[in-house]
Formats: sequence, structure tokens, C-alpha cells
Amino acid sequence: MKEEDARPPNRELYALLNISPDASDEEIRKAYRQFAQVYHPDKYQPHQMKEIATENFQRICEAYEILSDEHKRQIYDIYGMEGLTAGLELGPKLNRAEEIKQEFERLRRRKEQEKVSAHIRPSGSILANLSLPEFLNGDGIMIGMSMSSDLQAQISKRNAIAIGGNLAVNGNVGGGAATAVFRHQISSVSSIEFMASAGLRALIGIQTSRNLSLHSTATTGIAVSLRDGSINLTNAWTRQLSETTSGTIQLALGPESSVAVGWQKKEEKMSASGELKFGTSSFGATASYIRRFSSKSHGRIAGRVGSSALEIEVGGGRKLSDFSTVRMLYSIGIQGIYWKIEFHRGGQKLIIPILLSRQLDTVFATGAFMIPTSIYFLLKKFIVKPYYLRREKQKKLENIEKTSVQVQEARAAAEKAQQLLQNVANRKRNRQLETGGLVITKAVYGNRKALNEPGEGDDQLPSQVVDVTVPLNFLVNDSGQLKLHEGVKKSGIMGFCDPCPGEPKQLYVEYTYGGDRYEVVVDDYEELLIPQRSHRA
Repeated sequence: MKEEDARPPNRELYALLNISPDASDEEIRKAYRQFAQVYHPDKYQPHQMKEIATENFQRICEAYEILSDEHKRQIYDIYGMEGLTAGLELGPKLNRAEEIKQEFERLRRRKEQEKVSAHIRPSGSILANLSLPEFLNGDGIMIGMSMSSDLQAQISKRNAIAIGGNLAVNGNVGGGAATAVFRHQISSVSSIEFMASAGLRALIGIQTSRNLSLHSTATTGIAVSLRDGSINLTNAWTRQLSETTSGTIQLALGPESSVAVGWQKKEEKMSASGELKFGTSSFGATASYIRRFSSKSHGRIAGRVGSSALEIEVGGGRKLSDFSTVRMLYSIGIQGIYWKIEFHRGGQKLIIPILLSRQLDTVFATGAFMIPTSIYFLLKKFIVKPYYLRREKQKKLENIEKTSVQVQEARAAAEKAQQLLQNVANRKRNRQLETGGLVITKAVYGNRKALNEPGEGDDQLPSQVVDVTVPLNFLVNDSGQLKLHEGVKKSGIMGFCDPCPGEPKQLYVEYTYGGDRYEVVVDDYEELLIPQRSHRA
């Protein structure tokens, strides 16, 4: 139901004056004068009309005051109106956009630190290993279980602590450990951690990290075992290879010396890693790829190969809510055939691997993959999808009810703004009719579904569009052209409003030019430039 997250930044003031975010000072002044001539209160005698003019004239003046001031415009371009109310001091000390951005980031971090200072973040996981062969042999279905829990707390602006523990049982063997970590932020580019662990791997250690540059970080640490006195040294280097990819190299020296490399791509959620252990002459490598099919579902494929592992894993997951996700995975390898079910809720995880067979039987492996896959698609088509459609419809109705007052007020403001545009729009329209120029015959803005599927049986859709024929005729220039700029949300244009907050929107325009009829549909942030031959009906 929500609009796309990857939207351009706030540009309401540019929409109000119908100018590009790259507009020059002269273009801003020209747009301001055009609207000021229409909305200046002194042009109207009736009290009601004067009030409408005064209200809209104040909006025009505010937009002009901000966009005509170099410093204020820089702040607005980066952070919108929030930046102008965040306490930035405008003056000679903030001369460049980068300086303004750094100052705003400093203020934002300070506010976040104040909020986080008393913030506690718990996380934990439960792993339950089940075995179908063991169950069929009468030995019980559960062959192992492990639990881990971690609690992190920011005790001051520079100091944080983390306390955790884990327990594991595998057959008749079990064990556990408890750890504590104290982290101190030495500066904006370096930190140090002190750690201690008790249990099967009792040790004490220290680790420090430092940003070597904007794109690279180095971490080094030393740990001493309290059982045998052995010393482990670790060094890791992380490098940002591009905006979306990073690489890591890690070297460990001690009883279990090893070297590991890793690569990760964030946008497509691809990763690969490899490790070579010198003491046992073993190696291992993993690779994974996650593909998002929608905002709520994704698929995953992963592979592992090494001296003691050869496995491929496929599956997918679905987002149940903003905080909950469920996954179903299928894996086959030299250790057997598995199903794996995962539940994620906030920082908590429940992972249930189910061993189906230790033998790599082709028929069994195929059935183990096909049966749950078929069940999933049947459930999705006949149960899950209808349920989510009903829930989405209910959410839309709740959103309409919740925003009804806001929408009514916005519609009323748009209608008032159109009243004052009407006379000028009519004059421009008549002038274009006389010369065979550009005339907007119909223009509606609102819910994308309402515009694309006008016959849909949803009674709420017709109320989620607004007629914007008058403001578009007003915006036609003397050359018989109309341009709405890219990256500017159209609901901010004078005489427009947002009739369906949270829903994706489009603008539909019918117009005539040179005696021919044209029509075009554009998305909310898309550029509109008319007339064009490609729009011919």
C-alpha cells in the first residue's frame, strides 16, 4: 500500500512554483511573479476571496523566500523543511553544501545519541535439530539443540556493553559459555573492545578497530585462552569496493591458524567467502544469492564446498509483518537431505533443520523438493494470497478513514486555489483555442489503480482522484507548451492535492493541439512535457 521507498527527496516548494530543482534564480523570480500576480490579496475585494488569496500568497512567499536564499535552498535541497527547523545557523561559517550537510549530520547524530543512550537491544536464537531417520528407528526425533542470547546496551555516548551466553546439546554431549564485551569509542574513526568468556572456551582478549580511510577499516585483536594459555592473534581488513560491494580479508595466527576472504554485494544480497585452516589442512568456501520477487517475498540459493562439506541449498521466504519473516529451505549434500524452517521476529530467531535422509536417493531427493514446493504454491494461491488481499483491502479502508479529514482539508484548499486560477486559466485556454494551440480538455490526478482500472468494483476508488484541468491550463505558457518537472511530486502543485496518502499516484491528461486529440499518463515524479506526437490518441 505504501508508495515506493526509492523516491526523490522532498520537493514541495519546487512543485508549488512549478519549477525544476535545478532552476536558476531568474526562473524562481519569474515563477514567483506569475503566481504573485494571481494570489496577491489586494486584487480581491470580497472577504472570502481575499482570505483565500492571503493564505495562498503566504505559501508562495515562503517558497520564494527559501528558494531565493542560497543557504536556505542548499539546506532544503538536502533535507527538506526538516533541515530548516533543525537548528542550523545560517551565515558565513556554512558556505558550501558539504559544510551544511556535515553540520546537519552532526546535529542529527547528537539527537540520535540522546535517544540511544538508554537503548537496549536484545537478540537471540534457538536451533532445534530434528532427525526423521532417528524418529523412525524409535530413538526420538530431536538429536540436538542450542540456544544463544545477547543483550547490548549503550551506557553513554562513547561506551557500550554486550552480555551474552549460549548452551548446546548434541546427543549426550553438552556445554555452554558466557561472554561479556565492553566497547569504547575512542574517536570518530577508532574504537576498542575488551572481552572475556567463561565456559568451554574461556578466554580474555582485546580488539581495536580504525577507519584507515573513507572506504577501508582495519581490525586487530589478541586473545589468551585461560585453559592452556595459548595466544590467538587476528587481523582483518575491510574495503568498500564500490557503493554496493565490499571485500574482507582476515588472518588468524595461533593453535588454529587460518586465512579467510569474503565478498558481499548489498543491493542484490550476494556474498561469497572462503577459508583455509593451516593446522588441520582443511578448507571451505560458501556462496549465496538472494533474489527479491517483491517487497514481501524472496528466493535464496547457496552452496558450500570444502574438505568436509559439499552442499547446495535452495528456498525462499516471506515477510509476514514489518518485524516477522518465515523461510523454508531445502538442502542436499554429502551429509544428507534436509529441510530447514526459520522464523525471524525482530532480533529473535528460531531455526529448525530437519534431517530427512542420510542417503542420497534420487527419487527421495526429488520428492523431498517437489512435495513441499507444490504444497507451498497451492497454499499461496488458495489461502495465503486471498488472505493478504483481504487484509490489504482492510488496511486501505482504515487508511482512508484515518486520513479522511486530512484529505477533505487538502481538497478544500485545492478547490480554493483553483477558484483564483480560474479566470487566468480561462483566458489562456481561449487564447490557445483561437490559435489552435494547446488546450487541456481533461486532467485527473490520484490513485494509480483508479486511473488504470476505472471499472474496478472498489467503491472508494472514484473518491481518490482530483480534477486538475484548471491548474494545468493555467500552467500552459505563451508558446503553447506545458512542462511538469521530473523529481517533483505533483500533489504539491498549486491547485493539486493528495487525494490518497500512501498510495501510488499518476496523472492522466487529455488535450487538443492543432485540432487533434492527445492523451498521456505519467507517474507522480515523472516529467510531463506536452504537446508531443507520441501522445496522439
